[in-house]
Amino acid sequence: MKHHLISAADLTRDDAVLILDTAEEMARVADRPIKKLPTLRGRTVVNLFFEDSTRTRISFEAAAKRLSADVINFSAKGSSVSKGESLKDTALTLEAMGADAVVIRHHASGAPYRLANSGWIDGSVVNAGDGTHEHPTQALLDAFTVRRRLVGRDAGIGRDLAGRRITVVGDILHSRVARSNVLLLNTLGAEVTLVAPPTLVPIGAESWPCEVSYSLDDVLPKSDAVMMLRVQRERMNAAFFPTEREYSRRYGLDGDRMARMPEHAVVMHPGPMNRGMEITAEVADSPRCTAVEQVANGVSIRMAVLYLLLGGNEPAVAHSRPEENK
Repeated sequence: MKHHLISAADLTRDDAVLILDTAEEMARVADRPIKKLPTLRGRTVVNLFFEDSTRTRISFEAAAKRLSADVINFSAKGSSVSKGESLKDTALTLEAMGADAVVIRHHASGAPYRLANSGWIDGSVVNAGDGTHEHPTQALLDAFTVRRRLVGRDAGIGRDLAGRRITVVGDILHSRVARSNVLLLNTLGAEVTLVAPPTLVPIGAESWPCEVSYSLDDVLPKSDAVMMLRVQRERMNAAFFPTEREYSRRYGLDGDRMARMPEHAVVMHPGPMNRGMEITAEVADSPRCTAVEQVANGVSIRMAVLYLLLGGNEPAVAHSRPEENK
């Protein structure tokens, strides 16, 4: 593994499969009565969040604590950042405190890259979402969920997603999840199709390693997984579609549309969901929807990422057992 995880584009196929396989080991730990490993004892992981988040911050915190790392949660609200402190001075403060890894979520695209390449800190930097740019660990947990559902837990070890057809639907323009998924799923051999209103497809998307369609109904029958994205109103500064009802009618996933998908196909959502807009309650609560699984899998993936960046090359779980049994 490299020293940082900033973009899904940083990962080769072998890197990505290694993370997925390591996460499978970590997931087995979650089934034990004692869910902790001593692997990162004595290491310090800082969650540096300049944006509100529930799932991602708690997921990284749980992952670090299950690996026995010390965790510091830093929120921009109520900190020196709200008084005008720069990212550089915040980073220098964290370095002085001995942070081994910094998990950063920032409203500005490129902030994690700047932090990783500035020389301000020596520790590893993990991008937990930057602006409308990328969210690589979300793409990894999505790929992990797809592999588990479509290939199987044990059967998936060492396997990629070659030949699988993944459809990503919704607000592509403002979605860092979509960008990371396109890059990672392509690296893993999957065929990706983006579906959105023309106003919500980014300029230059035709150069991405994916297909673009404006009709959800045309794509559903040949999809192995359909990933619904939230419409990010907080990032919108214009009217990108006429009404919520119109958007839901053309690009929302309801029971009738779900019935047109192949029997084995799954429905995904990175959360939080706008029920009744991009996805109906019937679909969100169906056994084919993996939204809750994705949250659980997120902890396993983030454990794998932190372990591989900070822990070393020995098998994570096997390495811990003698210590655990003392």
